[in-house]
Amino acid sequence: MLSPHVFALAAKHGRNPVPGMRIAGRIRQLMQIEAVKAAYRRYAGFYDAVFGPVLQPGRRALLERLELKPGERVLEVGVGTGISLPLYPRSVRITGIDVSREMLEKARARVARRRLENVEALLEMDAEQMTFPDASFDKVVAMYVVSVVARPQKLIEELHRVCKPHGEIFIVNHFRSENRFIGAVEKALAGFSSQLGFHADFDLREVLPDSQAGDVSRVNLFQKVVRLRNGVSHKL
Repeated sequence: MLSPHVFALAAKHGRNPVPGMRIAGRIRQLMQIEAVKAAYRRYAGFYDAVFGPVLQPGRRALLERLELKPGERVLEVGVGTGISLPLYPRSVRITGIDVSREMLEKARARVARRRLENVEALLEMDAEQMTFPDASFDKVVAMYVVSVVARPQKLIEELHRVCKPHGEIFIVNHFRSENRFIGAVEKALAGFSSQLGFHADFDLREVLPDSQAGDVSRVNLFQKVVRLRNGVSHKL
């Protein structure tokens, strides 16, 4: 079922001169968010057991590359159940956001259980339209989220916006395999994106176009870590 926000936006369009394409894009974005929420509502109860071990190598690889310093503020976009939160050093301050209320409830329970006092906040928020002021965080982390959002380029712009001018952005994700056989399987799974809650055939070039400087390192056959330095082109 679609959120009332979708219908409210469509109704508003009838009385507002905002261009139709812009409204249609926003409606598609809201529909995508609702699909993701529905998928992760289903996953919340067993996410850690099923996806935890599979995705943990990427989380650990990203944390190793962060090279965090005491006192730094970190934003984790797509924090989910908070499975990565205990991996951060206690000397840094962490804020996490996610669109799934059910996943955030699991994350808050984990923070309380593990007494992770360095976690400042866990907020329900759309990563493509974050409410944080510009330049709020020293480092911004996006774990397994770029293949979930409706507009990956808009997400990247937002990651840059909330990161400090000389900060860094780190992304870990499954990207479309260069292996022909695996790539064919991923393409077949792409038709089930709304049920899966992510795009199985997501292309790395959507995150790292030729115009943007960045470093890419491989975690394993399926996952890569992308490092972007802030202060480069924010508009893709």
